[in-house]
Amino acid sequence: MLFIILSITALFWMVIAADTYRGLLELPALEKEPPLSSGGMISVIVPARNEERHIENSIRSQLNQTYSQIEWILINDRSSDDTGKIMDKLSALDNRIRVIHIQSLPEGWLGKNYALHRGAKAASGSVYLFTDADVLYEPDMVAKAFHYMKRMKIDHLTVSPDLQSKSFLLKAFVAFFLFGFSYYKRPWSANRDRSKNGMGIGAFNMITKSSYAKIGGHQAIRLRPDDDLQLGIRIKKKGFKQRMATAKTMLRVEWYPSLNEAFKGLEKNAFAGLHYSYFFTLFAMCGVFTSQILPFIAVFSPDLLTAAMAWVTIAAIIAVYIPITKRLTAYPVWHAAVFPVSAALFIYAIFRAAALTALRGGISWRGTTYSMKELKKKS
Repeated sequence: MLFIILSITALFWMVIAADTYRGLLELPALEKEPPLSSGGMISVIVPARNEERHIENSIRSQLNQTYSQIEWILINDRSSDDTGKIMDKLSALDNRIRVIHIQSLPEGWLGKNYALHRGAKAASGSVYLFTDADVLYEPDMVAKAFHYMKRMKIDHLTVSPDLQSKSFLLKAFVAFFLFGFSYYKRPWSANRDRSKNGMGIGAFNMITKSSYAKIGGHQAIRLRPDDDLQLGIRIKKKGFKQRMATAKTMLRVEWYPSLNEAFKGLEKNAFAGLHYSYFFTLFAMCGVFTSQILPFIAVFSPDLLTAAMAWVTIAAIIAVYIPITKRLTAYPVWHAAVFPVSAALFIYAIFRAAALTALRGGISWRGTTYSMKELKKKS
């Protein structure tokens, strides 16, 4: 029986490997794109809640952009630290910055989504760039992204950054997360105009004002914790053109400072990605164990044929893991040495997110609790 399971798993990974190799070739690298100095006003919209540690460095890196027609809308989302004061200080130093201070959250909204909604309403550009308050930009980032957007005549461009991590185990976990996300979501398919699969990344979502309005803006996804992804999904569903690109040397962000913080961060998105379904959560946990941990256990089987098939399965897994890691991160591929450990940590993260959501009756994020009843509402 184990041999049959491993054989099916090996075949599964071989099919995934073929799709992955083809798909990764479809992801453009923005480093190769020439910059555009002007071509219309771009409004950079940055929401922040209690981001005093990161926001100044992030905004200063953005202010150094070579693109000339640009403004910043900074939204202080009910921060209890010095985030708002830092925003006001930066605004006083650069007249391209406007600051919005949100004092209270209306019913039926997630905080970040409402902040982005307010920022878009205040923006004057024909193109919006939604980004996070901890992302660091190289000077040509916006200029190259906008040139690509214009050249490809697209409505939405999302960009994968370099996800920086400090510890070995955290890097391995991030690499595994990107591996799992890639084979599950197939982000490259967003670059195929006939595909309805959409993609959005919170670090960089550049979208035309007109298409943003036609998909209903953030009001249409006001209760989605995965707002960045949902924005991209709606773009494709409404028939607009979208591309995903990478910019590993021009856009970087520390995903989480520690493994424990990563687990906390996934409380918000992991269960939402499984449609708040305990059945899907259990299915995902069993699926990860069977397809990504069991082969590493089965190599110790006394049955030589079963052990050999386990090694074939592992080789097929690594054939998917390595190209994704090399293309989407700056990490060395030898993090694959702890692949089953990373898989076990991922199972724990999914279980933890679902269990805490059940115990709390909803999601608690950045000091605000959102009930399951709210989150399951159709916007």
